[in-house]
Amino acid sequence: MKEKKHVISRVLPGSIGDELELEAGDILLGINDKEIEDVFDYRYLMNEEYVVLLIEKKGGEVWELEVEKEYEEDLGIEFENGLMDDYRSCSNHCLFCFIDQMPPGMRKTLYFKDDDSRLSFLQGNYVTLTNMSDHDIERIIHYHLEPINISFQAMNPKLRCRMLHNRFAGDALLKVDRLYEAGIAMNGQIVLCKGINDGKELEYSLEKLSAYAPLLESVSVVPVGLTKYREGLYPLQAFQREDAREVIRQIRHWQEKMMEMHGIHFVHASDEWYILAEWELPEEETYDGYLQLENGVGMLRLLEAEVKEALEERTGDDREVHVTLATGKLAGPYIARYAREISRKFPHVRVDVKTITNHFFGEMITVSGLITGIDLKEQLLGTELGNQVLIPCNMLRDGEDVFLDDVSVRELSKTLGREIVIVDESGSDLVSAILDSQEHKQLKRRQMYEQTGSCHCGQA
Repeated sequence: MKEKKHVISRVLPGSIGDELELEAGDILLGINDKEIEDVFDYRYLMNEEYVVLLIEKKGGEVWELEVEKEYEEDLGIEFENGLMDDYRSCSNHCLFCFIDQMPPGMRKTLYFKDDDSRLSFLQGNYVTLTNMSDHDIERIIHYHLEPINISFQAMNPKLRCRMLHNRFAGDALLKVDRLYEAGIAMNGQIVLCKGINDGKELEYSLEKLSAYAPLLESVSVVPVGLTKYREGLYPLQAFQREDAREVIRQIRHWQEKMMEMHGIHFVHASDEWYILAEWELPEEETYDGYLQLENGVGMLRLLEAEVKEALEERTGDDREVHVTLATGKLAGPYIARYAREISRKFPHVRVDVKTITNHFFGEMITVSGLITGIDLKEQLLGTELGNQVLIPCNMLRDGEDVFLDDVSVRELSKTLGREIVIVDESGSDLVSAILDSQEHKQLKRRQMYEQTGSCHCGQA
């Protein structure tokens, strides 16, 4: 295990690790005489109330530490490598992969395609199963790790091989049977490509996937994301209004069937389909508890409900506020609607919603999570901004204050001459950021999926 070097990077003050005098730079060698393969082993073994740690101190001395603690209580330590192992890159060459549509010259990490089952549990990423060995499946079953998020794309094995450009992609679907037989909960996603896995193929996929319900708790259907950087790639087409309406009709048909069979709606269309179809979003109860928010399923409906709830808890007054809220074209009309609700109760609160066109990736990309700092600069500079500029947290890199193009929040603030306020994903935080803007300083940032693709799938 010394070869893997599970090096501690941080010990939280007041934690068990702090009491044990663990320090950054110490190495975890084992727990209960067992080697640690990765974070799965670590978390599983740390669930016990009594553990024996083997620690190599920075000076080379080896400590054996006996720890009595609460069940599932953590040591309060972090590691240099969050997975405690190498990240697994994708072995597919999906014809719809978003990473392949990235412009050149960006930071190297944005070009890394992960297909790591461990990130499915830790961060909610979707995996294709092609990278998973029998050993990986056995560990998931042994530890009963769930839910696992799976990118199905198509249940026709030949079509799946074609879409993922991997001759083993069809056989990988057999791993779903093993997970199902072991009682492992799953969530699924289908990245829909026009003329490829839609229509009859989508119908076939939903029929096959329905057999795994209710252990397969939900399946989201999201449209493929297309940037302007597709030269030399498969000639995918954008969906139009009538296409979106047909997709929604198919999904509603299966929702009715699955409600009768299992009492769940099971399959869900992402918000983009309803906006493209120019139809109203479904009611809140159709989302089955919002299982697929990170894929953009029900995000706008939930935001609306949370804004209304937050406003009901407040008493209107005469406070004066003038802010600008920047967002993507997808959410823009809805955010403007919610802003009007706030202004009705607080008549001297003015919220100017600026819909940002994505020139960087192309105008077909409409989600806020892929808006860059340079587009914000160019489209906000010289306009009336009020006292502050509000931006959603998914525009920023996880845990950092920079946009995808490495423009920092501080740089944007200096260019615009306004304080930038980061708004968390909840409706209550949106209301607070607008009404309590002077006190709303803390940077917040939720996990961001780069957008629909073979490995970084989801709705930002």
